[in-house]
Amino acid sequence: MNSVRILRNVAVPSLAVALLAACQASSSETVDPAKAKPARISITPGSDSAAIAPDAKVKVTASHGTLTKVRITPDGAGSKAVAVTGSLSSGKDTWGSNRTMTPGTTYTVEATATNDAGRTATKRSTFRTRAAQQVNGVTVTPSNNTTVGVGQPVSVAFDHPVTDKAAVERQLSVSTSPKTEGSWGWTKDPLTGTERVDWRPKSYWQKGTKVSLRARLSGVNTGDSRYLRRDVSSTFTIGTARVSKVDLNKHTMTVSEDGKQQKSIPISAGQPSYPTWNGKMVVLDKAPMVHMTSDSVGIADPYNKDVPWAVHLTTSGTYAHAAPWNEGLGYFGRTNMSHGCVGMSEADGKWFYDRATRGDIVEVTGSTRDTVATGNGIGDWNLSYDAWQKLSALR
Repeated sequence: MNSVRILRNVAVPSLAVALLAACQASSSETVDPAKAKPARISITPGSDSAAIAPDAKVKVTASHGTLTKVRITPDGAGSKAVAVTGSLSSGKDTWGSNRTMTPGTTYTVEATATNDAGRTATKRSTFRTRAAQQVNGVTVTPSNNTTVGVGQPVSVAFDHPVTDKAAVERQLSVSTSPKTEGSWGWTKDPLTGTERVDWRPKSYWQKGTKVSLRARLSGVNTGDSRYLRRDVSSTFTIGTARVSKVDLNKHTMTVSEDGKQQKSIPISAGQPSYPTWNGKMVVLDKAPMVHMTSDSVGIADPYNKDVPWAVHLTTSGTYAHAAPWNEGLGYFGRTNMSHGCVGMSEADGKWFYDRATRGDIVEVTGSTRDTVATGNGIGDWNLSYDAWQKLSALR
């Protein structure tokens, strides 16, 4: 009769004891396949279970043997639902899931275990996750395969407020090349109420850095049973280190690229009754023409203009743009007469617009106004790194 010899592993404090254990194991009795107990597999949830929550755990257990395979996959060819990952216990007799599942999805579990005589047993189970009665959505910035400026954080914005921020943050990971220190921080736009979590470096990005976001969000409960329905990811590259310093006392904007000054532009910023925000802002987007009105930003002094070469800096309506209607009035380089934006000649506005890229930094000093809030556009850089780290839900 054929037999299988079993070597039993034991923890040993020295090489001598290890050799002794090996010798003892080699002389142990063989296992008779006819007498070896068959491996049995238990799967929770089972096929007869009611639909489970998307963030419930899946558990597979083997008795009289060890698990050699566990696979959980969504049913249906071309399914966009996420596969379920997990980990095996040190004794290899228990497997537990370590991620959430897509709501409203049927999953099939296939598990294989091997007994002491080397014989295998396989079990299948099918279960379904509950459909989400309430859902949340996400928007990732920057988008995939883009090149951005040195101030652009990894940003995940939510359609609805997130009450369980820690549950969300645990599913987020950022990898960088070269390795870059950074932290997640939660913030909210004071005007729109949009909530987001940003990952910003300790200091501005190094040019050429490759950044990748992986967000395993499908099935995550953001609070009050409002679920996310998809995983998201993005990979982007850091481009030119473009930093523009606006000095409201000198009425200039000095633009530098990769540490070298490119141009000093005469500007006219916010007048005393409508001062420009202080602090560091990040370019959000730009447009060759934007229609601006006083009503849209709640300003009593009426205006209604088509504004060329507009570079967007805050959600409250701050732009750096050309202001051709002020050319010839002697404002640029001499006095601040705008309603809060940074204005310049049409030629200078076009020059700045052509270079501006999402993620570029614009630093304003000399204003009587407060520093721009972290959530008003991207004001992340107005906090020290220590203060930013404290905005993480996992601190």
